[in-house]
Amino acid sequence: MEYSLQQWDKSWIPSLARNANDERIARYLGDAFPIPYTEEAAKRYVDAVLNSPNDIHRAIVADNEAIGCISLIRGQSIERYSAELGYWLTPRFWGKGIMAQAIEKICSIAYSQTELVRIQAKVISCNAASIRTLEKSGFTREGVLQRAACKGGVFYDLVLYAKLK
Repeated sequence: MEYSLQQWDKSWIPSLARNANDERIARYLGDAFPIPYTEEAAKRYVDAVLNSPNDIHRAIVADNEAIGCISLIRGQSIERYSAELGYWLTPRFWGKGIMAQAIEKICSIAYSQTELVRIQAKVISCNAASIRTLEKSGFTREGVLQRAACKGGVFYDLVLYAKLK
């Protein structure tokens, strides 16, 4: 499967709205990810990432459509050399190795173009596919944050993964 990581552009808004509008994506993401994912939500997201120059945001593009996204949100103050990794991919592209490759690419971009030395990700403990993807991408499990997330009124453990420069 051929795909690329591209800078966000307003032209991706329609396909972003189409491909993000799936409850299976939102199941393990933060509450800020809306369902239904409307074109207005896509526009707000693209406007926000275009106005966050300190972070790294990329569209995952295949067949001339935004099929997912991947971001590194930089830490502040004493955590300024660290970033939090976030990502999602539309379900019809799951299981093809795209996300593991995208994670490796964005880490390479970050480590070659910034002074970041640590990239971390927190995953809801029952999200086995995301855990496998991080491990495949060279991330190391550092620990479990017990009952650190609440989604739909249910508390979940978060598994902390990191990749160091």
